[in-house]
Amino acid sequence: MAHNQSAQGHVAVELPLWRRLLRFSTDHKDIGLQYMFTAWLMAAIGGLMAFFIRMQLGFPNQPFGFLGRLFPYGAEGGVMKPEFYYALVTMHGTIMVFFFQTAILLGGFGNFLIPLQIGARDMAFPFLNALSYWVFLASCVLILLGFAVEGGAAAAGWTVYPPLSALKEAMPGSGWGMTLWLLGMALFIVSSLMGSLNYITTVLNLRTKGMTMTRLPFTIWTLFIAAILGLLAFPVLTAGAVMLLFDRHFHTAFFTPTVHIAGKLIERGEGGNPILWQHFFWFLGHPEVYILVLPPLGFIADIVAAFARKPMFAYRLAIFAAVTLAVLSCLVWGHHMFTSGMSPYLAMPFSLLTILISLPFATVLLCIAATLWGGNIRFTVPMLFAIGFLSLVTTGGLGGLFLGTASTDLYLHDSYFVVGHFHTIMGSSVLFGIFGATYYWFPKMFGRKMNESLGKLHFWLTFVGVYAVFLPMHYLGAQGMMRRIASPLEYDFLKSLQPLNVFISVAAFILIAAQFLFVFNFFWSMKRGEKADSNPWGATTLEWQTSSPPPHGNWGDKFPTVHRWAYDYNASGSPEDFLPQTAP
Repeated sequence: MAHNQSAQGHVAVELPLWRRLLRFSTDHKDIGLQYMFTAWLMAAIGGLMAFFIRMQLGFPNQPFGFLGRLFPYGAEGGVMKPEFYYALVTMHGTIMVFFFQTAILLGGFGNFLIPLQIGARDMAFPFLNALSYWVFLASCVLILLGFAVEGGAAAAGWTVYPPLSALKEAMPGSGWGMTLWLLGMALFIVSSLMGSLNYITTVLNLRTKGMTMTRLPFTIWTLFIAAILGLLAFPVLTAGAVMLLFDRHFHTAFFTPTVHIAGKLIERGEGGNPILWQHFFWFLGHPEVYILVLPPLGFIADIVAAFARKPMFAYRLAIFAAVTLAVLSCLVWGHHMFTSGMSPYLAMPFSLLTILISLPFATVLLCIAATLWGGNIRFTVPMLFAIGFLSLVTTGGLGGLFLGTASTDLYLHDSYFVVGHFHTIMGSSVLFGIFGATYYWFPKMFGRKMNESLGKLHFWLTFVGVYAVFLPMHYLGAQGMMRRIASPLEYDFLKSLQPLNVFISVAAFILIAAQFLFVFNFFWSMKRGEKADSNPWGATTLEWQTSSPPPHGNWGDKFPTVHRWAYDYNASGSPEDFLPQTAP
């Protein structure tokens, strides 16, 4: 890759991609790619765990020889132990939510896009930015080390509720694996805080001439709001993690009450309250939902405008709705705790706020959907994933109405209805946003396009697969199947539902296999894909006004000047149906 002259006037040294990814680079584009490749690796590990989970649920208590060879202690004789199953559930949830989705959205796309879309050369604090990645990498190593220690990885659920997480003797995964989980999460939060400070400062202070806040692409607005949410919410869980470490290793009693297991006194806590941990976790946990959902909303808005050839509908209303969404997300954590003994008088405002938050969320979705109306739509792979995102986020949102209302949540809480809802609204829709953004900005990252035919096949297999896997889970939950059980056949009333579990597992295997199309397309296209010019999609935003991939410093010797907002498209179908932000 040939670099132009940098801001300092000297020619940047040309390095192959693999060397840029393995060094301590302070270039925001290299750091963004470091986050992306690491997050995709963590996704592959988390996906492998999902494969094992569905094997167990679809075919419980059946011996699989390769499982016994891979995990001689967790699956002795090829039959998965319940405690090992719970460790897989814990680590799968943790990795996919934090170490894949959060990392790739803010660390990956946030790093790569923010300076390019606002006309800056780099982040405000390049060294801190580089340090945030290496701290993130250390957190990945720490959390995975849990599989190598005595007792195995953490096994208290991805929400790590006490007393399983507070008592080292509670179960095998409550030992050193749990301690490594807490330390890994603490490092992850430190990394996230470094990144959030950088993103906020960069957006506020380093915008190029003419780039006012109301000319920012909606992607930047959503990344900016998500960074503020992370800065406010993540430290709360850090405090909780430190207190939990003190309970585990210094015999304090923040979360640990008096506990008897099988008639034996395990811990005599002095007033410890496990519910306190739930408040700490969910005060982060619910803003985290919107830390994950907001950036894909921005990506999809940019993609839909570009391929509908239409200005984004009600852009300022969407910004106001996104800000409102972020504020309300900090006030609804209690709807995760309706079954914890919460007073009905307190449950009522949490229910009301939870229903209320759907209004700004629906407003943003309607602004994006209205952009499609009357457009000259091009059904490219990014556009297909954008439409798939709108479908999934709407379906998942409808399920959330039942869980956000105390009267119905009492029946559905801790059932497979929650698993289906969570994987539809967060797991799948956010994943579709990530896929759409990857296909869309791939030419800017590597100077080549991904293969369209493979991409469309990947989309349809994934779209059908996601609905085949996660919609039936809502039915399982409504029929009473519980979360986190290793074998549904242990319960007579669930045996009649086992054919549906087998169907879900087979569909999940096909869905996982479909992702190998994406992996092949990604790496093949990096070297052999169709070469792309600086603006292959005919897009208006600023990142498409520099070369693909961008040079060191992004803009050569002269910063771009912005004259218009981010979405000057028209649906006329003429060759000149857009005006870049730099056009006078």
